[in-house]
Amino acid sequence: MKIVTGGAGFIGSNIVKKLNERGIDDIIVIDDLTDGRKCRNLQGLDFFDYIDYEDFAGEMADGSFDYGTIDVIFHEGACSDTMNYDGRYMMKNNYEGSKNILHYCMERKIPFLYASSASTYGSGKNGFREEPACEEALNPYAYSKLQFDRYVRRMLPFSQGQVAGFRYFNVFGPQENHKDRMASLIFQKYRELREKGKITLFEGTAGYENGGQIRDFIYVNDVVNVLFYFWEHPELSGIYNCGTGKGHTFNEFVSGIISYCGKGSVEYVPFPEILKGKYQSYTTADTTKLMATGYDKGFTPLEEAVKEYCGILAKNGGYYA
Repeated sequence: MKIVTGGAGFIGSNIVKKLNERGIDDIIVIDDLTDGRKCRNLQGLDFFDYIDYEDFAGEMADGSFDYGTIDVIFHEGACSDTMNYDGRYMMKNNYEGSKNILHYCMERKIPFLYASSASTYGSGKNGFREEPACEEALNPYAYSKLQFDRYVRRMLPFSQGQVAGFRYFNVFGPQENHKDRMASLIFQKYRELREKGKITLFEGTAGYENGGQIRDFIYVNDVVNVLFYFWEHPELSGIYNCGTGKGHTFNEFVSGIISYCGKGSVEYVPFPEILKGKYQSYTTADTTKLMATGYDKGFTPLEEAVKEYCGILAKNGGYYA
């Protein structure tokens, strides 16, 4: 049995889809469907059972979870709203809950592949290597992820099974509709262009020109490829960047949307005061450690990925089905 926490979410539902494409459907989806929009992400997917996240978390906490033999846990469930400043909630959900699942896996030698975040690098002023010297947290979400990574580092010497964390950079692709303001730039700007005939971007800040902020955009299909590579190589443990290693400006990124739509312009708006000091103007993954594992699946070129995703947005509003 395979467990995918956050299985009705963005990356989680893409994991379930790729498992199905491999002929695998002995899957337990764990999620919180309070936001009923996520039900759409499960359409057309085959899985054995669904368990509410609170029930699952409770059973993990008291050790009563028993669902037979578990082959792997893909832990994608978390509150990912970087603008949520309820630190107690973030630590309870993202940190304590993750610790319980980690210990469950360690005690049973179950491969544990979990979602971390590039937000653990803060402003990025110290680089983007998987090292404490590069790490800082600018908000409670980032802190919850960073603190769990630190905990994993302490636990790794005691683990006899696979434990691997992935610091996702700017992931985009189908099934992210429910994320609202946390959805990718392409999702938001495609809809903006369709509705208003133009795309707005932030004016330059911190020495960057208008629309010149740089992100390492990675297509969700590539993220799943990385996860499956590690699943297929259980000898690999540790914390790894999950990005392409190549940064692109916002201007470059949205030009692909405009090209697909065949019309549109860009308007630059003042940088919000509330984001100053809390915003990553530059992210590019250092993929040295990832590549050293032998990962050889490559990454979808940005132009190709944007075109494919725009096609899905145009056809099904961003859903597979």
